[in-house]
Amino acid sequence: VQLVESGGGLVQAGGSLNLSCAASERRFGVYPGGWLRQSPGKERELIAAISWNGRETYYRDSVKGRFTISRDGADNMVRLQMSSLKPEDTAVYYCAADSRRRIGVSRDIGLYDYWGQGTLVTVSS
Repeated sequence: VQLVESGGGLVQAGGSLNLSCAASERRFGVYPGGWLRQSPGKERELIAAISWNGRETYYRDSVKGRFTISRDGADNMVRLQMSSLKPEDTAVYYCAADSRRRIGVSRDIGLYDYWGQGTLVTVSS
């Protein structure tokens, strides 16, 4: 499965951005998905995850209440709505999928086996 992110860019602090992840194959629809990010000099971190049917979600504490992950089986995409952005949200954002899990969300980065190439989000102060 190929994953392609879009929607990154430059935004001022307090602003919003919407990221999208498009999958090349329909089987993506039965995989839990996630959004991860990596800032310069830091390890990659999981910030949001969603179950295959969208009924269960997980958020990292630092983004709770500001980011919303969603998915639409009809268009085979996973989205991340980001609001109240802060300079510390600056990072490359990656979409990923866990092809081995069927229930719930994947909270372990090591379980994600399909990755997009990433999209850069820059938040200016």
